[in-house]
Amino acid sequence: MDGDYTIGGVFGIRYYTHTPVHNYTTMPEPLKCTGRINFRVLRFALAMAFAIEEINNSTELLPGIKLGYQILDSCTTVSVTMQVAFQLSNGLDPVFNTTDKCSQSGMVMAIVGEAESTASIIMSRVLGPFNIPQVSYFATCACLSDKQQFPSFFRTIPSDQFQTDALAKLMKHFGWTWIGAVRSDSDYGNKGMASFLDAAQREGICVEYSESLHRTHPQSRIQRVADVIRRSTAVVIVAFTASAELKLLLEELSLKPSPPRQWIGSESWITNRDMLKFSICAGAIGFGIQKSVIPGLREFLLDMSPTGVAVSPELTEFWEDAFSCRLEKSTDETVCDGTEDLHTLKNQYTDTSQLRVTNMVYKAIYAIAHAIHNAVCKDTNSGTHCDKNTRTEFKQVLAQLKKVNFSKNGYDVSFDVNGDPVATYELVNWQKSESGSIEMVTVGLYDASLPKGQEFIINRNFTWVDGGTHVPVSVCSDSCPPGTRKVLQKGKPICCYDCIPCPEGEISNITDSPDCFPCPKEFWPNEERYICFPKPVEFLSFDEVLGIILAAFSVGGACLAITIAAVFFCHRTSPIVRANNSELSFLLLFSLTLCFLCSLTFIGAPSHWSCRLRHTAFGITFVLCISCVLGKTIVVLMAFKATLPGSNVMKWFGPLQQRMTVVTLTFIQVLICIIWLCLSPPFPMKNLTTYKERIILECALGSAVGFWAVLSYIGLLAVFCLVLAVLARKLPDNFNEAKLITFSMLIFCAVWITFIPAYVSSPGKFTVAVEIFAILASSFGLILCIFAPKCYIILFKPEKNTKKHLMNKNES
Repeated sequence: MDGDYTIGGVFGIRYYTHTPVHNYTTMPEPLKCTGRINFRVLRFALAMAFAIEEINNSTELLPGIKLGYQILDSCTTVSVTMQVAFQLSNGLDPVFNTTDKCSQSGMVMAIVGEAESTASIIMSRVLGPFNIPQVSYFATCACLSDKQQFPSFFRTIPSDQFQTDALAKLMKHFGWTWIGAVRSDSDYGNKGMASFLDAAQREGICVEYSESLHRTHPQSRIQRVADVIRRSTAVVIVAFTASAELKLLLEELSLKPSPPRQWIGSESWITNRDMLKFSICAGAIGFGIQKSVIPGLREFLLDMSPTGVAVSPELTEFWEDAFSCRLEKSTDETVCDGTEDLHTLKNQYTDTSQLRVTNMVYKAIYAIAHAIHNAVCKDTNSGTHCDKNTRTEFKQVLAQLKKVNFSKNGYDVSFDVNGDPVATYELVNWQKSESGSIEMVTVGLYDASLPKGQEFIINRNFTWVDGGTHVPVSVCSDSCPPGTRKVLQKGKPICCYDCIPCPEGEISNITDSPDCFPCPKEFWPNEERYICFPKPVEFLSFDEVLGIILAAFSVGGACLAITIAAVFFCHRTSPIVRANNSELSFLLLFSLTLCFLCSLTFIGAPSHWSCRLRHTAFGITFVLCISCVLGKTIVVLMAFKATLPGSNVMKWFGPLQQRMTVVTLTFIQVLICIIWLCLSPPFPMKNLTTYKERIILECALGSAVGFWAVLSYIGLLAVFCLVLAVLARKLPDNFNEAKLITFSMLIFCAVWITFIPAYVSSPGKFTVAVEIFAILASSFGLILCIFAPKCYIILFKPEKNTKKHLMNKNES
């Protein structure tokens, strides 16, 4: 259509071209488009005509100026696209100029097209040097945002940079970290997929395979891609393809279906109604252009008659294809009789329920019209005046196109510095209806202009590949639960890993933790190793069986000593008591009582006072005990020597000397204990090394030298006492206490000799138990060996408890 200013349009109405034979002797034939007309793209082209007609009828936009258009078919091929780009710019290139003089009205001021990114790149390289504005309605390659290479390129559809980021975030939202990727082998597919893979890598998503295909590839290539999909383990497939390539792939997959796959689509095919016939894509989701309403478009598309379509070969072919008849007379086919009605058709041309790409064409025309308006029109007091005779340069329209900012049918139109619009997408889900057909349902929205983190608005009424509402799982390895860590599988992507339990003493408290970390010193992991609990504190307590038993023996021993003392006190005038040095016997029983009771200080939670008391009380009471036994032994020896004629030895070891001996020997131990307590006393300590999983609360020795000095002194006295007892063991029977002392000291020494290795090797609270056992065993050994025979005579054999009996025994 002619006009004062012409807008060019390039649409891939057909898919294939006729390849001429080059014999190099004659001029080659012009390239011709073949194949069936794409009804959907034809609707795009007529939407351009509708928009221009609507503008021409407007009194506000370009009043008094008529816009014309020149719409050409690119056949969706690079060669034809380049040809039509030169053809539309023929006012500048004489090769394609068919007139002697190009008037202003014959020049194309701007061009709408192309749909594919590769074709748009070719066009932009042709038009860019001449500053001819180009506005694409469907080319999304992010590379076209480079103003250094494509200075005159604009588009009404968002760049793939936004879409790929949104797709990667969608994968992350649903937890899909193991995916397959299929792309068109074109600028759109290759560069779009590369951008997506970068975004996916940032989100921690791994790709099992990435395959490319093109509609010009042999069938064997399509089959190979289909086989890769069938063998793969990834459930989710991201298809960054044009509709034509994906159609070929889905047809191949339909011959031998793969396991159910969740398809994720790019905007080029996810809203294409022709693709809904493939049931294997049921449940597919993807980002599509927002659907819109263009008032009056449907009526314009249907306002067509056989007479009207005859002016265009494309419209003629469309009419004949749609109604299966011929407009010209034919003997082989049905002739159209004029009763055909477009209102009865239901195809991509007449379907205006999902106007998405169509609206991009519509907005592109209006953007160019606003740019021309701003270049040739001026606002005056009498209104807007437009001069159609004004010579307008391409650069003027280009400059004004950068500034356009308007709203049409509720949609804002503007371009940023890269010639891109604000990115908004609808999240589309293919859902089966009650009738069994697949329908496109909007389930969310993505708006890049919103603050970061708020771009997504997602509903929950999804239908997935299995027809249910359960989100499919697509991971290389299942998530590692808390208590484990991820270990990458050798030679595989980072999404493929094994889950290794945390080592002893370490935890991980998050899912998919890369590392385990140790608990604090006083904490220990639970059995699942995902949380640290305070370690149980262990010590020999009065509440446990072992502590109760030892405490019972301790109290029992003390009671036994007190009972024996009571018996001795009641029979203190009896010969057997008097004959065995009653004063030292009572002192010995008192010390044994203290020995039994001091073992109680070893039971219970250690504290500063109990740690200091237990070792010093043990050392002093035992030295007091051994000193008494040593005194009794010396008394026996001295008494025997005193019976010899002329001996007065007893006057050197009388009661006073005996008391001094006990006090002196005990004082030495007291002095050792005082030095120990002053320099480095015992103190309570948490033992974290013996057991990893629990704390042993124990008394640290403070100074090991002090502890072993106390034991050594006890041992020295015990050995000395044993030697003296052995020397006195063959004295007359009435002095047979020496034999009892000998036996008791043998038991005492045996107990404490075995105590040393047992004490060193026993872990935790059993160290304390061993020490208590040694105290009780040696104490019981002393009390039973020394006093049990005497108590037996006193209580059960009183006839032997007489001086006469003792003297007779001695005389015999």
